[in-house]
Amino acid sequence: MARVEPVAGEPAAVADLGGERALLVADVHAGIEVGLRYERGVEVDSRADERRERLCGLIAETDADRLVVLGDLAHRIGAPDGDERAELETLIRAVTDRVPMTLVEGNHDAGVAEAFADDLDVIGPAGGRLGEGSASAVAVCHGHTWPDPALVEADVICTGHEHPQVRLEDAVGGSRVERAWLRGELDPAAFTETGETPTRAGDPPELIVFPAFNERSGGTWVNVDGQSFLAPYLPAALPAADAYLLDGTRLGDYRRV
Repeated sequence: MARVEPVAGEPAAVADLGGERALLVADVHAGIEVGLRYERGVEVDSRADERRERLCGLIAETDADRLVVLGDLAHRIGAPDGDERAELETLIRAVTDRVPMTLVEGNHDAGVAEAFADDLDVIGPAGGRLGEGSASAVAVCHGHTWPDPALVEADVICTGHEHPQVRLEDAVGGSRVERAWLRGELDPAAFTETGETPTRAGDPPELIVFPAFNERSGGTWVNVDGQSFLAPYLPAALPAADAYLLDGTRLGDYRRV
């Protein structure tokens, strides 16, 4: 049975894939500060060094054999250049000096996948499986497009793109927004574009929606009425799911938080 366990206090998880241990993160959005400048005219200090050090620290802390990014390694849509490319080059070199790196291609990653093809193992937008050929196979996709229906053959499916967050209120009206995990049993029919239920032996897989690694990238407030989900299969593919904070606090059904 495949196991994917969050790292306490971090927007990252570890998957044991038989002979390999993988660290999984989603939505790094390297270069986001440059993007905020040209998209919105907002000037903020770069956290490029902090993001790189956090990733490398997590690789060491978890004793990972591989880093898997579930899409949107980069922030710019298209070929990276300037400061964004420089950040990516430094980040990818720092990681691959330690372990191999797999990128699941997201909607921001077409230019990255091409520019760094010699440095990364790339899984296409429809997703794929890690640990293939073992009992520990885990399926991965980014979430911006309909995935390969064959992913439901895995025990666990990991996805990004949504950047799930919860809005929490206290008794006196104060509120805060925190990144969250969503975990629940997948509805296989809602996971496919045709609505046909893919063939699978046994119970449906678990779907895990990862929080964004980049805390500046915003997200979907999953417990607020009227919020539109980004992934084409959400929320229908998760008819029942629990939300968890990064520290492991279980909030229960995300719709009732």
